[in-house]
This record gives sequence, C-alpha cells and structure tokens, in this order.
Amino acid sequence: MPRRQLHMTGAADTPLRAALRGLRDELDLPADFPPAVLAEAAEAAKAPDLSGHRDATDLPFFTIDPPTSTDLDQAMHLERRGDGFRVHYAIADVAAFVRPGSALDAEAHHRVTTLYFPDGKVPLHPTLLSEGAASLLPGETRPAALWQIDLDSEGRQTACEVRRALVRSRAKLDYAGVQRQIDAGTAEEPLALLKDIGLLREEQEVARGGISLNVPEQEIVERDGALDLDYRVPLPADAWNAQISLLTGMAAARIMTESGTGILRTLPVAPDGAVARLRLCAQALHIDWPHHVPYAEVVRSLDPHLGNHAAFLQECTTLLRGAGYTVFEHGDLPTPAVHAAVAELYTHCTAPLRRLVDRYAAELCLAAFAGGEPPEWVLRALPALPKEMAEGTRRANTVERECVDLVEAALLKDQVGAVFDGYVIDVKDNEPAVGTVHIEDPAIVARIEGGTVLPLGERLRVRLTQADPGSSKVLFAPA
Repeated sequence: MPRRQLHMTGAADTPLRAALRGLRDELDLPADFPPAVLAEAAEAAKAPDLSGHRDATDLPFFTIDPPTSTDLDQAMHLERRGDGFRVHYAIADVAAFVRPGSALDAEAHHRVTTLYFPDGKVPLHPTLLSEGAASLLPGETRPAALWQIDLDSEGRQTACEVRRALVRSRAKLDYAGVQRQIDAGTAEEPLALLKDIGLLREEQEVARGGISLNVPEQEIVERDGALDLDYRVPLPADAWNAQISLLTGMAAARIMTESGTGILRTLPVAPDGAVARLRLCAQALHIDWPHHVPYAEVVRSLDPHLGNHAAFLQECTTLLRGAGYTVFEHGDLPTPAVHAAVAELYTHCTAPLRRLVDRYAAELCLAAFAGGEPPEWVLRALPALPKEMAEGTRRANTVERECVDLVEAALLKDQVGAVFDGYVIDVKDNEPAVGTVHIEDPAIVARIEGGTVLPLGERLRVRLTQADPGSSKVLFAPA
C-alpha cells in the first residue's frame, strides 16, 4: 500500500495543524529521539557492522517508491535465466546499524512502526539512518540482506538463497514513471521484466486461491498549497511490485518453517457469516456473484474505477480482519499457520526501516540459510514480538484513520448542510440506522446516522451534518 507522505504548507497555526498536534498528544506518540539514541545512530551511521557482507555492487539495482520517499527499504534487479527468471531483492540491513540491547534498539521496540501524518512522520529509527545511512538511496553503497530467488517459466519458485551483501542502487523510480516506461515499451529489460514476472506471480496467486484487493485508496493530496482528498486506484505497476514483496515474504516463511523457528504473518479464513453478509452487500450494489463462483474470482473481476465496484472493494476488506503475528519454535507450527489472503505461509521481512518485526525475520532467515542457530538476541525477543507488533499496528491504523478524519473535517467545515451522492457500504448489525457512507466527490468515507434503516449497498443522497477539525468528525445523515 502506498504510504501517505504529504508535507503541508501554509501557516503553522491553522486549525488543521493545531488538530494534528492535538492528535499526537492525545495518542501519546513518541516525540523527538532521546540524545542517547541520536548519539548511537550517529556512531552507527559512521561505522556500521559490515562483517560477512559480500560485494554485490556490480548488480544495477533500482527502487520503486512514492516520489517523495527517502526511507527506501527494497531494491531489485530482475533478469532472465534460461526459460525462467532470477529475482535479486535487496532489503536494507538494519541490524548492521542497530546493536541489540542498545538505546537505539530499545527505542525501536518502543515505537514499533513508522507513523505517517499529513505534516510529517514519526519514524521508527532516527532519520540519520532511515533516510540516510541505512536507506537504499541511489548511488550509495549500502548493507543489505540480499535475496536471490529463481523462478521457472510459469513464475514458480525453484531455488532461493539469502546472504548479507553490499549493494548499490542505480535509480530511484516511482510507480507512475515505471508504468509509463513499461506501457511505452521504453523500459530496459530489468525493469520491463517487472511486468512479466508480476503477471506470472498473479497467475500463481490465482492458482493457489490467494487474493490481492485492488482497493481505491483514500489519499491525502496537496493542490496549490491546500489539502484535498482523492481516491487513488492502484496502477498495475503497484501490483507487480507488491508481487515481488509477497514472493520474498513467502520464501522467508518457507525458510523459517524448514528451520523450525520463526515468526509468521497469519490470517484466519473469514467465517461463513462474514462471507454471507458480503454477498448481501454485493446484491445491493448490483455486483454479479453467482453462488458457484468463489469470492476471490469475483474480486478479480471488479473495476475499481466504477463507483459501486469501488464501494464493494472497500467492504471486502472486512474479510481481512484478524491478521496477526505468530511465533513458533522447535518446528511446532501454529494453527492457523497460513495467511488466508496470501493462501500460503507468509511473513513480513521487506520493510525493516519502517516495521520492527522485519529485522527479526531477516536475521532468522539469514541464520537458517547459513545453517546456523538464530542469534540469542533474536530468540530472546521473539516471544514478545506478536504483542508488540499488534499494539504498533493498532496505533498506526489509528493514526492513519484519525488523520484522514481530520482532513475530511477541514475540507468540509464550510459545507455543513450540503448534499452529496454516496453509497452505504456498512450498516451496524444492532443499529441499522448507523453505518458508513462512501462519497465519490470529494473522496470521503465517513459515519452516517439516520432515523430509518440505512439501505446497505444502495446509492443514497446524504446531507453533511457536522465537520469541525479538532472538535467533531465528519457526520452525514440521509438527505
């Protein structure tokens, strides 16, 4: 999912800025890094631990990220190999900079994830590392966990290895630019292969029963110095890039399960009741869903540019609730062990600059591939990681939703009483007059309360009843 990285402009004392400061205080988020942490980061930036890193700077890696991103976790190089392919995927080696048990390590466990705000972010690691010495910036030699994954002509994994290496990215690319190059046929082969491999991996996803939701994202954008909201439909290049990350996460999970020790990203299968409810929503939204057709096949047939399809995709995310992290040791796999949406064993390992657990997953895989035991500091931390990550993920989700709520209120504060077109995408089971409405223009997903039963899935004219950044969130009622 693309990260929101908007830098606000304008006066510092606008109501929205004040509300964002209040949100930070309300959520008791970490502020500046303590001096001891910054001092350790400065020392680590000057002298990272490069022991055991082989030289792979001859591979012309590239990164694909949002245009303003500077915390670059992943770089790739793709090539043909016989009638198949070889994927080189370099992941920033955060362990080369963070000493176990140090103040820097303790602070990362306190923060857990990077938090993104419209006016900045609360980083997991000091920016001296996350946007500097540890980031896979172009033209810079960096330590990495380098994955080499071989695929056959149909995109199935045939071999995999992971070792520490020094890498150098040659280019910082963004999704829109990548899409333009590939569509125009001007991309060089390592980039052009992203489409070939991505499409093959999508076919493999279909074959194993997995699903990737192409949900239009409610995105904060800046236009002429002012904030606005829009729906961004992910590009095909987003999905192809995500398939490389998924491939690596599945390879990492396989290495850990074969070694007997690891941490998985798990998701139970959605209960029958949730699927039945989704069928009712599809019917109301006029989505054709024959009884013999699996849910995943219906989702793949949708066009997110269409209003009713976009609204249904938003509702489909309810089936993905319940994801978590599960530790296992001594070969005792958890139940469930599989991530239901990926339809395979899976772990998070490709974003260590922004997510704590990925550093540990990388160390487990590096040790297992080398035929050794996991480092003691990794084994000590494993039992507490699921709870830490659950709390960190909850906080990140809260920040994202609250930030969008504030921007919605700021955008609409002068339009109370106005009428909009929308779709009712959710209705509370025990309060049928309360739910969620999906407004198309502007891009708003907000609470709706009415005196009558809300028509789930139906188009509805709604009236804005409140919008005040800092004091009340956006609220609609049937018009």
